[in-house]
Amino acid sequence: MKEIIDIVAAYEQAVKSGKKTALATVVLVEGSAYRRAGARMLITEDGQLTGAISGGCLEGDALRKARMVILQQEALLVTYDTMDDDDAKLGVGLGCNGIIHILIEPINDRQPNPITLLKAVIASRGYTVLVTVFSMTDRKAPQPGSRLCLTGHETLLNGLETLPYQNELLEDARNALDNQRSSVTAYNDYTAFIECVKPLISLVIIGAGNDAMPLTKIASVLGWNITLVDGRPNYATAERFPSVNKIVIAKPDQVLHNLEINEWTAFVLMTHNYNYEIAFLKSILPLQTSYIGILGPRKKLERMLDELETGGTFVSPANLEAIYGPVGLDIGSETSEEIALSIVAEVKAVFAARNGNSLKYKTSLIHSA
Repeated sequence: MKEIIDIVAAYEQAVKSGKKTALATVVLVEGSAYRRAGARMLITEDGQLTGAISGGCLEGDALRKARMVILQQEALLVTYDTMDDDDAKLGVGLGCNGIIHILIEPINDRQPNPITLLKAVIASRGYTVLVTVFSMTDRKAPQPGSRLCLTGHETLLNGLETLPYQNELLEDARNALDNQRSSVTAYNDYTAFIECVKPLISLVIIGAGNDAMPLTKIASVLGWNITLVDGRPNYATAERFPSVNKIVIAKPDQVLHNLEINEWTAFVLMTHNYNYEIAFLKSILPLQTSYIGILGPRKKLERMLDELETGGTFVSPANLEAIYGPVGLDIGSETSEEIALSIVAEVKAVFAARNGNSLKYKTSLIHSA
């Protein structure tokens, strides 16, 4: 999602500057590759790149082909076989032992604009589905490109209605949204990459102390939506936290009225104010959120839970599963920056349903889907 946001911003800047652009999308990967299907890169006619389709090995060649696409105004499907010695001789051998198919689309006002679909993805706060159509059987045939964005409340057609198999494709897109799973499906002479895009993680940080600063910076690099909450207006300021999307100054019982919470919302409590945190924890436990991180020793958390239950607040097994205290992965953190890194890594691992172990010990594929 961060890559999509950056691409849309770069495109709008290119339009202001009068630059022509093209969009490269990884639509299919066979075997192993640095980036998976769904990776994107915006290319301007003067060679500016936003996003990435590989670890850097393909970008140069893709830039050359993108300039041709911009000149001819016709989409092009490009295939890189990293197991092929000929590709290695051309300087694009990745050593990834896979085949990468990339669709490069020109962006203009005379044909469906893929940026329109990317903007719809950003605007949606839930899962979305993007559909990119291409021809594997006849590479000289027209490559339809980005044709559909499906959200929980909107169906945005981008030329899909001109394709003969639109009904089947739309049904498959709806199934992908329901199942929250991407797929690649063949329709006669064409193939569609039906991509399920996950929502942005929304990080709500309770506490505007100095140790919250690096946490907001690291989360911002990942493109997360960040809300900062504190009861002290002289601490929670835009000057101290320039990368925060929203600042809420409120007492614990007033905070939830100022938040939009969904299944991708994570809370981190780090006010160093016991009374504020226990009051806020009491208010969010009924929401059954997926992640509640609490900074501080385990004894502090145990005391908070004991006091809540003694006071009549029911703490369910699901609540206990969602509470992470002490917060963060065990990476030997000491400084506030290191602690912030461990917190962000843990939040990411939880929402990705991963355990945070070293890939060295992983016996299955890194990208299972």
